[in-house]
Amino acid sequence: MTTLDRDETHAPAAPTRPVVTGRPLPLRVAAPLAVAAGLALLVAFPPYGVWPLAPVGVALLAAATHRRRLRAGAGLGFLTGVALFAPLLAWTNLHTGYLPWVLLSLLQAGYLALLGAATAWVSPLVDRVRWSWPVLTGLLWVGQETLRDRTPFGGFPWGRLAFSQDTSPLLRLASLGGAPLVTFAVALLGGLLVTAAWHTWTTLRPTTLTHPSGTGSTTGPADTAPPVDTATATGSSARRWAPVAVPAALAVALTAGALLVPVAAAGSGATVTVAIVQGNVPRLGLDFNAQRQAVLNNHVDATLELAARVAAGQQDQPDLVVWPENSSDIDPLRNPTAGARISQAADTVRAPILVGAVLLGPGAGQVRNAGILWRPGTGADLDQLYTKRHPVPFAEYVPLRDVARMVSKQVDLIRNDFVPGSTPGVVRVGPAVLGDVICFEVAYDEVVRDTVTGGAQLLVVQTNNATFDVAEARQQLAMVRLRAVEHGRPALMASTVGVSGFVAPDGRVSDATGFNTREVVVRQLRLDDGRTLATRLGWWPEVALAALAAAALVGAAVVRRRQRIMPG
Repeated sequence: MTTLDRDETHAPAAPTRPVVTGRPLPLRVAAPLAVAAGLALLVAFPPYGVWPLAPVGVALLAAATHRRRLRAGAGLGFLTGVALFAPLLAWTNLHTGYLPWVLLSLLQAGYLALLGAATAWVSPLVDRVRWSWPVLTGLLWVGQETLRDRTPFGGFPWGRLAFSQDTSPLLRLASLGGAPLVTFAVALLGGLLVTAAWHTWTTLRPTTLTHPSGTGSTTGPADTAPPVDTATATGSSARRWAPVAVPAALAVALTAGALLVPVAAAGSGATVTVAIVQGNVPRLGLDFNAQRQAVLNNHVDATLELAARVAAGQQDQPDLVVWPENSSDIDPLRNPTAGARISQAADTVRAPILVGAVLLGPGAGQVRNAGILWRPGTGADLDQLYTKRHPVPFAEYVPLRDVARMVSKQVDLIRNDFVPGSTPGVVRVGPAVLGDVICFEVAYDEVVRDTVTGGAQLLVVQTNNATFDVAEARQQLAMVRLRAVEHGRPALMASTVGVSGFVAPDGRVSDATGFNTREVVVRQLRLDDGRTLATRLGWWPEVALAALAAAALVGAAVVRRRQRIMPG
């Protein structure tokens, strides 16, 4: 062996950067944080509407699951999900018993369990590049919602982060990338908050640092390399506070910067006068239409009263009247008496009526939830009929009925399955082209977007809240506000019992009605034919963000394998 060989053999190994193997938060801290995360998210939604708590909830969940084992991360995410969805969806148990509410809440909480596990999984990426934490948090939330919005049986998008921001500056981002971009922004804010808070927490306690080789260890402030000298460890005051101040400043800048996103305060097209008739029902609950034709009579009578005010010069002549979902509790195409009553209302008010009706057929034992245009003088216009494309599973139809019956006999209360429509709800009235969606369909991006790309100038949401409560109605109105901004369209929500009202393209609500009352509201609306960036981009922002979320999970797997770090 030469001298050179001996020198190379005994040469010291090149220094390597230590790998952080700090501990997660103690479970006694993480579990309450996870519950608090769910409660913070809950209070961000209507009827509470404290929107700044949404990013706080995101931050609390991210802190609770960071560096945990996957099962622990999933468990903490599930705690957050139960704390959020159980009270958020409490309106589902008002008239159907506890079982549907419990099952739905647990199912939705399961998706936050997946989010908790995913957040734990990407911890090595966060530890490697701390400034990636906000972006990773945003991506994982979008990925979770992408999955939850579509599975199972078409998904259930209720409780998306975007729907908590109806009074937030971040709502304006919907015009750029729809609900997925708003969700990403909310979660990004949460990631900025946890980045700042985690630095504050970890600098107060020691952690163990090991070299990738697994040999040697040292103790020092968490998430930092061992200090080289006193001057480096101390640093300037600005440098010490940068990990806290910079994320906080970015969070404020992002929220304030959203105010700079332009949205239209009113449409740029023709003006139409629209009336919403909220006829109310004899009683709330699943048997709201038990008294034959009572709901229809309520809406006819309210429309006749509107016509009398128009004739007396007390109210502008409407170009269109909108009745809510299930406003005709009898099929008016098959029942001559029901059809005659609607014709009476349309002829007297001298305006077409968009009627929400349950239509029998097309097959035996099948029904359709539809919006049908009823014109004065001519009656039902069968060419302008929209059938709900996204019936609600276990509410309007029962998938796997034999299996579901083993869980609850209540599934047999749904005797006839609603069949879905196949075309978007583009209804051409004459003075306006309507984008009609029915009830929960407003939560689904593509259902609303398809009406706008089909030419809709005014978004119409027909809904029946008689089986729910005012909290559910206000949550639904928040979705209408987002859709109006997303597509730059005036919008309205017509409910049997409330809340009904008009929404401007910038998200402002006008003439909102009370709950469980009979009211008629009339407003002039300026239509719009333009398309926002969100409308033009369609589903691509969500696809891109979800794909990046998947890439982050793969990247975390690579880092884990290279560093051989087990989750904390």
